[in-house]
Amino acid sequence: MYSKLYRKRLIPLECIELKDDTILYSDEDILVTSWKTLKPRNDFHHGYSCYFFKDGIKVSQFLREDGSLYHWYCDIVTYEEDKENNELTIIDLLADVTVDAHDVMNVLDIDELCEAKEKNMITDDQFFISVKQLGELISTIQKGQFSKYTDVLLAHVN
Repeated sequence: MYSKLYRKRLIPLECIELKDDTILYSDEDILVTSWKTLKPRNDFHHGYSCYFFKDGIKVSQFLREDGSLYHWYCDIVTYEEDKENNELTIIDLLADVTVDAHDVMNVLDIDELCEAKEKNMITDDQFFISVKQLGELISTIQKGQFSKYTDVLLAHVN
């Protein structure tokens, strides 16, 4: 299990320690965490995230304060592991997908992905990984197979 988790964003450029996230489960394929919003929000309050290492995605369940589902939020990500210090940095590759309680999908931040590529803020490899993983995630959702991710997350938080 990792002693520290970091989230690296490209837009805005920042790397923060996820010091308030609680690791609930970890193995060679996934990492499951619980968290509360960093700043108070009216739309959601807390949630759970599952990092699927091989698929390059993070699937998060955003919950309202009463525990009801606000929506699922999927980040396209890659990882940098510091084995010596037992730390993991999750690199947000900008493209995101939300899925609401009625299975309506929304693709977000493609403009940011393009901006990062135009400004050389993202490598060619990162750009192509992001586009490839985004396409695979959209296909999974369109085929009605999104539960292959949500079921794994829910199995580790219930």
